[in-house]
Amino acid sequence: MEPGCYTALITPFNRAGELDQEGLEQLIHFQIENGITGILATGTTGESPTFKWKEHLSVIAQVADLAKNKCLRIAGTGSNNTSEALEAVGHAADEDVDAVLMVDPYYNGPSSLEIRREYYEVIAETYPSLNIIPYIIPGRTGAQMLPQDLAILAKTCPNVTCVKEATGNLDNMKLTRKYCGDGFMIFSGDDALVYDMMTHPEIRACGSISVMSNIAPRVMTQLVSLLNQGDTAGAMKVQAALKPLLDLVVVTTQETCEFGAVTCRSRNPVPVKTLMQLLGMPSGPCRKPLGKMTQTGFTILLNAVRGIFADHPEIFEPIGSFFNVDLEKRLYDSEFQKTLWYTY
Repeated sequence: MEPGCYTALITPFNRAGELDQEGLEQLIHFQIENGITGILATGTTGESPTFKWKEHLSVIAQVADLAKNKCLRIAGTGSNNTSEALEAVGHAADEDVDAVLMVDPYYNGPSSLEIRREYYEVIAETYPSLNIIPYIIPGRTGAQMLPQDLAILAKTCPNVTCVKEATGNLDNMKLTRKYCGDGFMIFSGDDALVYDMMTHPEIRACGSISVMSNIAPRVMTQLVSLLNQGDTAGAMKVQAALKPLLDLVVVTTQETCEFGAVTCRSRNPVPVKTLMQLLGMPSGPCRKPLGKMTQTGFTILLNAVRGIFADHPEIFEPIGSFFNVDLEKRLYDSEFQKTLWYTY
């Protein structure tokens, strides 16, 4: 692994909900052409929980093949079942990927010690020549390997040299840096925190595994590169331009139904895939039980993106040229919007 910006690639589906392999190929080439450091296949953003095994293997194989010698390739192979995770890692290793991303086991609630001993250590020791990236996101998994156990894991297993940090907890990140040492790489798993994590003197993240680089790989890569070069002034300008986009990874709205007020949280990948459909990129709908944004949420997304397009058209320009779409028409013609949301 190396410092930089990695895209947690969405998985495009057709209207029937089947894998769009042609669209996936286009997205891979779009990322490479725009200078991305690496591509993560079959992560949460790629809707891996809904995959059949055949699809999981197919997507990893396609990314591994098309991106070989062009950017780094990571396969999402985590599970709440160590045996299943071992099988997935084995398939990814057969495709000669550069690393695998392992999310903390979800739902069944192991302790930090159990996560380390019965999951990460088992996999890292079984595949000692493969880079293993722990993915810490307790908001989705309901469990967490703590910085202390991460440090023990990194000390015990030489193939664990970095982490995808998505706790949203700066104190947790500080402990990771303190216990794991200066040479350990911390990647931001939260687009809205990339700047803060990379500039914080007690965290010093070296890059991002990003959602919104699906939309803006060139500019997200520029942001990370400027920060790694120590050009915080230049990075601040890019960050300011990107902020409205980065804030769309999750869109929370207050809705009203016949029984009163309801909070609706539209989580990744719903907003980014909605935006990709709007802009004319390969995407298709999310797989159930994920659905659509509410009309209120979609309006927030649309207004934010129109503002970005007006103030910083360079962010979206690569989409227009690569996919040959009229971005202004797609943003202002309601014909492209009417199927992208529903009422509560």
